[in-house]
Amino acid sequence: MARYTQKQIEKFNRQKYITELEKISKNLFRMFRDDKTTATSFMVKFVQLKKKFDERVEVQLDSEYHQQLKAYIIRLYGQITKVDEFTDKLFSNMREAEMSNLNRLQKLKNGTSYKKDKHKAKRQNEDWG
Repeated sequence: MARYTQKQIEKFNRQKYITELEKISKNLFRMFRDDKTTATSFMVKFVQLKKKFDERVEVQLDSEYHQQLKAYIIRLYGQITKVDEFTDKLFSNMREAEMSNLNRLQKLKNGTSYKKDKHKAKRQNEDWG
């Protein structure tokens, strides 16, 4: 039987937590984009994803992207579960705005991706000359 160190267990939990967060955002985006998604199918899937996420061991998120993604998911979940009836009209009214929110989060994620310094300098000097 293999014994794992506390650090390995924490790393595993962290990876699972982050993977679950990103899985939710990909699913949300796919559902918002798909015209065939109904308010009911959206609600069922989102509740299922959120429940699975809530079962994960909560970890401290260091990246701003992951913190904002988690806050977004919690806000959206609260927003759709507090209405008496989540209708197709409500769903279609929020589609565009929520896709924009997810895009903004994606930009935040991509903006923090690693860029070599030599490329940074090149971009800064593009508007010269």
